[in-house]
Amino acid sequence: MKKLLISLIITFVFIDIGIWQSPHEAAAQQKPIPPYAKWGTYAMKKTQERYPHAKIIDYLHIGRVTGPRSSTEKFKLWLKDDKKEFGVFVDIEFNPATSQVIRTTFKETTR
Repeated sequence: MKKLLISLIITFVFIDIGIWQSPHEAAAQQKPIPPYAKWGTYAMKKTQERYPHAKIIDYLHIGRVTGPRSSTEKFKLWLKDDKKEFGVFVDIEFNPATSQVIRTTFKETTR
């Protein structure tokens, strides 16, 4: 009887905290991948290449600016190296039809 009671308690705890979810419930809770995700990965890769001794400690997608011939994804990354912490604004201009990068610009900031 004691083992049955313990088993029931464990079962209810696991169900309550969501460990025993059906695959459909788990899939429904996943957030969709945002359309800027590939550009965020690109921004982090290029920033790491430009600042190889710094660690990226934060990331913010600022938004997209759409023009007549190109679009620009804007990000702010926060970096830390041995001497300081600093921000880097990364703008990735690309052709929206082909996803070909036209230019990537970096601008450091203290905030």
